[in-house]
Amino acid sequence: MTNRWGITKEVEEFVKKRDANCVYCGVEFVSNQASAKLSPSWEHIINDIRLNNSDNIALCCRSCNASKGAKTLEDWLKSSYCKNKNIHQDNVAMVVRKNLEKLPN
Repeated sequence: MTNRWGITKEVEEFVKKRDANCVYCGVEFVSNQASAKLSPSWEHIINDIRLNNSDNIALCCRSCNASKGAKTLEDWLKSSYCKNKNIHQDNVAMVVRKNLEKLPN
């Protein structure tokens, strides 16, 4: 069984436990409906909808998700959004760093 993004229940549960904060900016998620910006959204770290395992699926805040959009991870990390929020490869979550390590140099 999968959710509407093709993520299995097992992966969904694992990621929800692992990612209590945005994997990019580190903001803590809140379940309060009044704070939609701080609610988690599903993210494909590498923009490929076929990669739905826990190595590529993460939770990030809506601001980071909207900013990243369809950009590649490496291009997005060079963006002014990331510079302004001090987001870089050394301070993102481990799951993101592992994906960066897989990228060709």
